[in-house]
Amino acid sequence: MTESEDLEAELAVGTDAFTDRGAGSSVAVVGAGAVGATAAYELAREGADVTLYDRGTVASGASGRAAGICYDAFADPLDADLAGESVERFRALSGEETFPFVECPYVWLAREGDDERVDAVRTGVERMQEHGIVALQADGDALADRFPSLRTDDVAVAGIAGAAGYTDPARYTACLAAAASGTGATIETETPVAIRADPARIVVDGEEREFDAVLVAAGGHTKRVLADAGISIAMKPYRVQALVADADLAEPMCYDATGDFYVRPHAEGILAGNGTEEREADPEGYDRDADSTFSTDLIERVSHRFPAGSFDLERAWAGLCTATPDRDPLVGKLESKLYVATGFQGEGIMRAPAIGARIAEELLGGDGIDAYDPTRFDGDEAFDVTEGMTFTFEE
Repeated sequence: MTESEDLEAELAVGTDAFTDRGAGSSVAVVGAGAVGATAAYELAREGADVTLYDRGTVASGASGRAAGICYDAFADPLDADLAGESVERFRALSGEETFPFVECPYVWLAREGDDERVDAVRTGVERMQEHGIVALQADGDALADRFPSLRTDDVAVAGIAGAAGYTDPARYTACLAAAASGTGATIETETPVAIRADPARIVVDGEEREFDAVLVAAGGHTKRVLADAGISIAMKPYRVQALVADADLAEPMCYDATGDFYVRPHAEGILAGNGTEEREADPEGYDRDADSTFSTDLIERVSHRFPAGSFDLERAWAGLCTATPDRDPLVGKLESKLYVATGFQGEGIMRAPAIGARIAEELLGGDGIDAYDPTRFDGDEAFDVTEGMTFTFEE
């Protein structure tokens, strides 16, 4: 067996059986990030003739720069279902031969005096519990008892989610792309493409290639790719920043809402970030290096929450996330034979296993996700970019 066939055998464990619903159909997937690679794999294993395109390499865009934090702590039932489905798939497919998924509690907290976020945490946890999400509410003392590494004397309230963990986004994406190849998909990286509509088709080096369906999942580049085909979508890419520092942290993953940062354990210590720029970024020319003051400022904030740690900067970088007017993604059919998956507001990796499977299902003739229907917007809406990892558990 080839390496990609070995990966396919590993990934097949715990997944649904083949049904060959895609036999006889051809699909182009534009964007070899986490969502695109997942969709390509799901389509190929159903018998579709899939070609996965990327102007760079697999996971060379936002997926390779993502934090990899995963949890189901959402008050909205749809968000919680998709996130929970993704966590289960991460668990089932991870392993030494595929990609890591490390179980780790997720804590989100608000500080004394931050009344708006304190109320949001309490309300959010109550709604999660109503929907059957395993989420606990804790005050500072209870939080300190469970997680001694956290400073909690300024914590008014926290939520704790147990169905959570973290992964390596680049390895996840590479494994799914390899498994797609092992299942018969064609991977064409270093291949810039253009989209043409009515009917949907791909242009490569001036040559048009027709497919039964085209899925554009090109992250921050999706808006431009579709604009070249005369199609507008209500999405804006925006810049975020993160760093890795040498430290000793086993758990928990933490989002300090008042301090405006997240942190998780990492093989080299910790991975922390946010650094959101609340304005539209140019996906072609944005600065991929972190700002000069970003690392010093963030390490100071992380040190406040984890006072026993010694955080020595290893590296810092910037990546792209994508926003929509209502903070929900655009996933589904734009027009005949043309589909899109973008606008994940910093949660693309977290939802990639479920979203990739759901959009593949729609391309195969199944139901889409009505709430994420991309045609709910005209495409010319004016809206502001808002912070990526804000209270995503609010309704």
